[in-house]
Amino acid sequence: MNINNTIKTSIMNTIFTFTLCFAPTVVLAESGHGDEEKQNEGGGDIELTQAQIKHTGISFSQVGSGNIRETLPVYGVITRNAEQVQSVSARFEGVIRSVKKSIGDHVRKGDVLAMVEANESFKTYSVLSSLKGVITQRNVNVGEQTRDNALFVIENFSTVWVNLSLFPEDVSKVKLGQSVRIKSANNAISGEGDVIYISPLGNNDNQATTVRVLLNNADNLWKPGLFVKADITLSETLASTVILNEALQLVEGKTILFVKGEDVFEPREIILGRSDGEFSEVLSGLNAGETYVVKNSFVLKSEMGKEDAEHGD
Repeated sequence: MNINNTIKTSIMNTIFTFTLCFAPTVVLAESGHGDEEKQNEGGGDIELTQAQIKHTGISFSQVGSGNIRETLPVYGVITRNAEQVQSVSARFEGVIRSVKKSIGDHVRKGDVLAMVEANESFKTYSVLSSLKGVITQRNVNVGEQTRDNALFVIENFSTVWVNLSLFPEDVSKVKLGQSVRIKSANNAISGEGDVIYISPLGNNDNQATTVRVLLNNADNLWKPGLFVKADITLSETLASTVILNEALQLVEGKTILFVKGEDVFEPREIILGRSDGEFSEVLSGLNAGETYVVKNSFVLKSEMGKEDAEHGD
């Protein structure tokens, strides 16, 4: 009996020791597996440092209300604003004694363009600019007679006209004062203007009617002679939740928007309603006041692809 008890006691001690050694390993293994599952609960959230955000050129906007437009798409061309053109002539006939400005020079109102010696009095007087702008024509040289010719042409390009072609079936839809969104046919610039003129005449060649829009050109981005696309606003409807279409990405057939969190960017599936080509109404998936990525959101889409590939491996 004593021998049997000794054997039993030895076996029990061995089992107890094995349990103490093995149990922590099981717990640690299970704990590690749980952390991995918890780490993957983020649903594809993407982390970028402030330096990375700056380097990629990502920009943000805030979700809010806005107008969705019903628009009429048309085409046209940029032209000079004929009300901002000055032809400069001499007050009295005479001989040009000096020329101060050349084509391409910027001038201000009151700048001296040339000096003329009058034929009758032999007195020299100044020819001045009465418009701020750019010299686009110079028709005079030193020693020439002024006669009745325009010596210079000055144009101010701070505003330009946009002449749009309107087909007969659309003429009744357009009114003076309507807002028009102008888009360059050659690059990404866009602008807003208003209808200031509707021609009372039609064009014999293409049966179109000219509609004119006044467009701000303070940055000199709109060059006369270039073609543009335009959307004439016919009506506007207020929507409570509106985002810029530029922000949207398509991922596996789903419309995705990247919402900015505290430390991450969350790819959020959203359902869209009405759209006017620039803005879209959001029916679900987004709340007013949230911040989302607008410019270069494709960078985050690319990061999603990398993460999916890594998890696939």
